[in-house]
Amino acid sequence: MIVRLGYVAMSTVVKNASPSKTMTATAFAKLEDREAAIRKLERIAGENLQNTLRLLRHNRAHDIHLYRFSSRLIPLIGHELLQDWDPIPALTPQFAEIGDYAKQHGMRVSFHPDHYTVLSTPRAEVLASSAADLDRHVRMLEAMGLDETAKCNIHVGGIYGNKEAAGRRFIRQFGDLPERIRRRITLENDDKTFTAAETLAICEEARTPMVLDIHHHEVNNNGEPAHELWPRILKTWEIFAGFPDLPPKIHVSSPKNEKDVRSHADYIDVPPFLAFLRSIAGITPKLDIMIEAKMKDEALFALMKEMESEPGVRILDQATFELAT
Repeated sequence: MIVRLGYVAMSTVVKNASPSKTMTATAFAKLEDREAAIRKLERIAGENLQNTLRLLRHNRAHDIHLYRFSSRLIPLIGHELLQDWDPIPALTPQFAEIGDYAKQHGMRVSFHPDHYTVLSTPRAEVLASSAADLDRHVRMLEAMGLDETAKCNIHVGGIYGNKEAAGRRFIRQFGDLPERIRRRITLENDDKTFTAAETLAICEEARTPMVLDIHHHEVNNNGEPAHELWPRILKTWEIFAGFPDLPPKIHVSSPKNEKDVRSHADYIDVPPFLAFLRSIAGITPKLDIMIEAKMKDEALFALMKEMESEPGVRILDQATFELAT
């Protein structure tokens, strides 16, 4: 099994390269010249995009083929104070430069919209806001010129007092989204509400790939081992991803400590990580892993260092290894 590692948004190695610089709504509202305030937002967004390109160059230098963009590239986009503001056209040249670089170097990139983007909601205004947020994320990927291997990963959402009804509502409201958005969506199990098994059943009905988060599964399950669900999860990628050669993706992190098992640790605890990989290696030729440890790319490098001494592991590049089956 060929395993590629990636990380989320921020680098702890590259300094002064945040792709998530922002302005608060309060600060924006205090600026009397609205046009000047909007230009300032666009300048900040331009900085975030430039830093994103810096991080992609850093990734290339270290053979990192996977990367999740920050969802805060454009500060305050979608905020009620700025309903008439559409900055994406003005920023398209910078988005295109990012997309060109990712395509040129074979990078798999994605978004993970924030937790307030939920399709299981019973509230019409929340649904409209969530659909608009997904549309903005997809428009950014389109502005980058990226095909539908570049996905947006979300959770099912809240249960609102009735999990079964919420799941059915998700499927219905997901189905109402424009096809160009649906084709970009992957669905992930969470650590408190929808288990991996429940999320998988929804993926199968909604016809969308599932991203298994093995940390979330460990703290929220009904006793089923993750590897027993894996053949069905794998099939969601084979059938619904739209690209037969696109590897399945999972999320990996480790509990912060015994008292706080849901929060993410700085680094990855190797034994349970490798135990899961070995349990699925025989049926999984390729696997892409998004590391969600607090130390970001530094955690990736530390994990690769540990892989060097593991039996049955062959290092292929700075962020890729092969696990014997």
